[in-house]
Amino acid sequence: MAQAIADAVESGDHLLVQAGTGTGKSLAYLAPALVVDGPVVISTATLALQAQLVDKDLPRIGKAVAPLLGREPTFALLKGRHHYVCMAKLEHSDEADPQDSLFDAGGGGGTKWLGEAGRLGKQITRIRDWAMETDTGDRDELDPGVDDTAWRMVSTPARECVGAARCAYGPDCFAELSRARAREADIVVTNHSLLSVDMMAGRHIVPEHKLLIIDEAHELADRVSSAAQAELTPDAVDRTARAARTFLEGEEYQALVEGADALTVGLAETPAGRITGPLPQAIVEACTLLDGATRRALSRIGEIKADDPDPVRKQQAKALLDEVSKTSQRLLEDNDHDVAWIEQEPRRALVVAPLSVAGLLSENLYDERTVVATSATLTLGGRFDTVARSLGLPVSDKPNQADGWTSLDVGSPFDYPKQGILYVAAHLPRPAASGLPDAAGAELLALVQALGGRTLGLFSSKKAATQAAELLRAKTDLTVLLQGDETLPLLVRKFREDRNSCLLGVMSLWQGVDVPGDACQLVVIDRLPFPRPDEPLAAARSAAVDATGGSGFASVSVPIAAIRLAQGVGRLIRTSSDKGVVAVLDSRLETARGYGAFLRASLPPFWYTTKQEVVLNSLRRLSQT
Repeated sequence: MAQAIADAVESGDHLLVQAGTGTGKSLAYLAPALVVDGPVVISTATLALQAQLVDKDLPRIGKAVAPLLGREPTFALLKGRHHYVCMAKLEHSDEADPQDSLFDAGGGGGTKWLGEAGRLGKQITRIRDWAMETDTGDRDELDPGVDDTAWRMVSTPARECVGAARCAYGPDCFAELSRARAREADIVVTNHSLLSVDMMAGRHIVPEHKLLIIDEAHELADRVSSAAQAELTPDAVDRTARAARTFLEGEEYQALVEGADALTVGLAETPAGRITGPLPQAIVEACTLLDGATRRALSRIGEIKADDPDPVRKQQAKALLDEVSKTSQRLLEDNDHDVAWIEQEPRRALVVAPLSVAGLLSENLYDERTVVATSATLTLGGRFDTVARSLGLPVSDKPNQADGWTSLDVGSPFDYPKQGILYVAAHLPRPAASGLPDAAGAELLALVQALGGRTLGLFSSKKAATQAAELLRAKTDLTVLLQGDETLPLLVRKFREDRNSCLLGVMSLWQGVDVPGDACQLVVIDRLPFPRPDEPLAAARSAAVDATGGSGFASVSVPIAAIRLAQGVGRLIRTSSDKGVVAVLDSRLETARGYGAFLRASLPPFWYTTKQEVVLNSLRRLSQT
């Protein structure tokens, strides 16, 4: 893998590398990165991998290569501006109306509201004391931490920043200092969200570089979709109106309030879910009112000048107005490139997102740098083509390769056929209703009892996970840990420490859990993780393929399920000494023509069986070790 990356840097071709768990892929890409002329940027999807790179891998390899390079290479962690305390915002935090900060958190009236305001005040005081001592201003270094509501009062998103040149605290800005450190570093570690924003902002946030390494690359397209997504909520419009009120005439402020009221009515009259035709009239009226009101307000505020008495608040008001204005106009355009929907939870919202980000990635990701994309799950059905298309790379008739990019599967250090069994309960009925069917529950109980715990249960819904927990608690004496009962890190720690326990949960457990050793020897998946019919983006993308004569199910739903399933199955074997069983309680993985075989080909090559007694005997033997 290291040699392939070095070759890609020399040739200028982009590279897709599948490298299984335990391969050591971070060291494989760090080694060639250290000899590249100029900074190298590494982007990750998770905080856990960022921490591993910065706290473990980079210091380790840096010390190892220092005698060869004649110096120890430098590295920096680059985060979005909102991760750092803003001294200008902190200066005015005492003057802020607590309601402005509590509004998004559901702040109400009475004693509860006053209690929240008092708690926020204490947190702001602690942040102020910490800000006088910290060298970085990074929220992650504030211990103990504060809640999101308090942090919003002392941090500034990039769109609300007036810029260092116009800010009284510009020379000492923590966010600017972090960027300065990044410009001087040999290796810059960032995240997919900031990388996405950088692409859409003309690539001026991340330092110029010749090599971009995208780890956890299977997540990139979804993170870009999230970054390109926008929404309108009545609360956000009200907050915008309050932020701008000082700079507006009464009629201009009232127009914003009326726009928020119209949006409230439109959201109440429109059913939750994807908007498949033209926007409903009530939504059109709300967006039209908001478009006009925000344009007039922006015109009234005008440009920010050097001698403005309060440039920070003025910029914040402009940024909020501009966001509402652009989102309203985007919705009113009603083009074929966007998908709009109404969200019900956690709050009522009108959302718009791109139908596809492949074009955006094709235009903005690859120019003037070599891109290496790596993950444990980049091939689907044994081919890179599906992932390559989602990342905006051209795909030819020749499998796994086209002009401008190459691919490599470095395999795995694990002996999957000897270390693990993939068991499909092919005798179970095809899953239908939501929740955990009785037959699947009986199968789960038999598997867990055979092993005596050590089970990670990955479920398609909260309802199914809860039913499974109730069943196991009623029928066994095992410790049953259910996601949502406590914080996830605490649940994982308890699961790791107690061999007689089961950890059950939903989608966030499918990727985020790393429990090597004999604490996790059975992974149970209740059903194939196809996107739900009410997932707006997946449904819209599927419909778009159907409209061109293709199969949306095969082109959209099956690849999504393949990646999710591979990630879930990957929880079992984490080291070369791990052993265990992956049990899938969905008979379609065996019986479905076409996609069943495709999904199995996207998984590690475990020993495969559909015979229950064979698996139960294997689990009983494992329970004795």
